[in-house]
Amino acid sequence: MSRIVLKAFLGVLMRVLFRPKVEGAERIPGDGPVILAGNHVTFIDSMFVSLIVKRPIFFIGKDEYVKGTGLKGKVMAWFFSTGGMIPVDRDGGHGGVAALMTGRRVLEEGKVFAIYPEGTRSPDGRLYRGRTGVARLALMTGATVVPFAMIGTDKVQPGGKGRLHIAPVTVCFGQPLDFSRYEGMERDRYVLRALTDEVMSEVMRLSGQEYVDIYATKAKAA
Repeated sequence: MSRIVLKAFLGVLMRVLFRPKVEGAERIPGDGPVILAGNHVTFIDSMFVSLIVKRPIFFIGKDEYVKGTGLKGKVMAWFFSTGGMIPVDRDGGHGGVAALMTGRRVLEEGKVFAIYPEGTRSPDGRLYRGRTGVARLALMTGATVVPFAMIGTDKVQPGGKGRLHIAPVTVCFGQPLDFSRYEGMERDRYVLRALTDEVMSEVMRLSGQEYVDIYATKAKAA
């Protein structure tokens, strides 16, 4: 119930302030496991997607978001948990495995799992090489992959943090991708790379971003 109330309240607020344009939301299956795979340009991307899509969405977030103390910490923990975030320690040596297994559990329950294949926010607004977890999840669970693109959220929250600005936002959903013909090949790294590149190609087409064939983490380190 608290999730419905939060979504209704923030949904109205979002529509009044940002008037987001949504394209292709009808392409998201109404039931069964679905992976929403998109670009990641700012911290609030997950909030916009969660409020726009009718089905409840679950996504991975840093566990530090729910570990705060005092009133502020409790409010943040409630907000993120109610909004569908599943906390995972991604900084540890097994962070990637934990995130993958969490996504698998969500999908095997027939739910919607949102993932950013780049693995982190883009450091400069360009689209970076996708990590193969999205393909692995699709092959392990049989989930349909729906690519999506966030356009304009980097203007709402420049730099990925700080106060919000009023700016137009568009969320585009592409045609569902069915990878069932590759069932049982989730350990084949060539298949995983090919499917991940197919997803990222669709995200690039939807977003209009320039593509960079290196990982975003490497770009940030440089």
